[in-house]
Amino acid sequence: MNVELDDTISMLRVEDTEEVLKQREYALLTNSSAPRIKAAFVVLARNNELYSLRSSMRYLENRFNKKYNYPWIFLNEQPFTEEFKEMTRMMTNAEVHYGLVPKEHWSYPDWIDVNYAAQCRSEMARRGIVYGGSESYRHMCRYQSGFFMLHPLLDHLDYYWRVEPGVKFSCDIDYDPFKVMQERDLKYGFTISLEEYVATVPSLWDITVKFAKTHPQYIYPRTRQDSLLGLVSEDKGRSYNLCHFWSNFEIASVQFMRSEGYQAYFKYLDQAGGFFYERWGDAPVHSIAVAMMLKRDDVHWFYDIGYKHDYFEHCPTEPNWLTTNKCYCDPDTSFVHNSGSCNSKFLNIMNRTATSYVITQP
Repeated sequence: MNVELDDTISMLRVEDTEEVLKQREYALLTNSSAPRIKAAFVVLARNNELYSLRSSMRYLENRFNKKYNYPWIFLNEQPFTEEFKEMTRMMTNAEVHYGLVPKEHWSYPDWIDVNYAAQCRSEMARRGIVYGGSESYRHMCRYQSGFFMLHPLLDHLDYYWRVEPGVKFSCDIDYDPFKVMQERDLKYGFTISLEEYVATVPSLWDITVKFAKTHPQYIYPRTRQDSLLGLVSEDKGRSYNLCHFWSNFEIASVQFMRSEGYQAYFKYLDQAGGFFYERWGDAPVHSIAVAMMLKRDDVHWFYDIGYKHDYFEHCPTEPNWLTTNKCYCDPDTSFVHNSGSCNSKFLNIMNRTATSYVITQP
């Protein structure tokens, strides 16, 4: 018996089996005639953002949704105009829904000292901190951190895909990301991860540590090998490394965002006042919760989805067939090359390569 030959044959059989399973999964993920997942695009927008939103919709409809027809949900703290409704309906063949943000979700809670909050904004503006002087930005961050996922228009959904006005999608999305979330039992997906401005979150981590100590039932054990805590802390939780998933693109589980653990974390932060006295963003809040409460297999990098928001862009850098045949973006402009990117930390924690997250095929 040739043991070496038998081992080689066994390895080939395993590789063949893996390739067959991969092709079966891809056929499932690209079957646009199959019943849709209970999912939708969720957009927080104002009436004056109509045209930048129409641009975002055109990109996403052309790259993906014209084949799958997932519904759009639009939310606003003010009633949408008839022009907004008519002009957004024109951009898609899918269902569209319009919702109003409850006043209590876009106002100061009783425990906030409004005068002190104004003083904090003035000081941050004086220091030149981005959005430091903006009151509306703080209401938006608070809403995106803990309330939008509770809107009744999301009641029937398993997953949401967050979209913002003025974003671009630079690669063909041949497969259904919502189906990826369902089939792989994922809870959170992202494209860009980066470091937060330290001046906006000076006390966020200390408050988070207090929450974790008083609510251990919601925390995934950091001693387990598949813990994600290393994404946000490099010293076993003593400090925050400022890394976060950029939540203007996120595909996530509604159930997770509505879970007892996540909502308890948000309420704890809300009581601390940092959304108004500092400038806590929804991105670090979502990301820290993911790192504390989920495990490695719950999170996916949608590496093959090209995405641009403001000056930050994710563009796949390999393999060549993906960058040249599926995308129009320049791989050299991808934020992964920036020293402020946290994607390399993510790959180290996951013990994977970027191309291992490629789902689309030539």
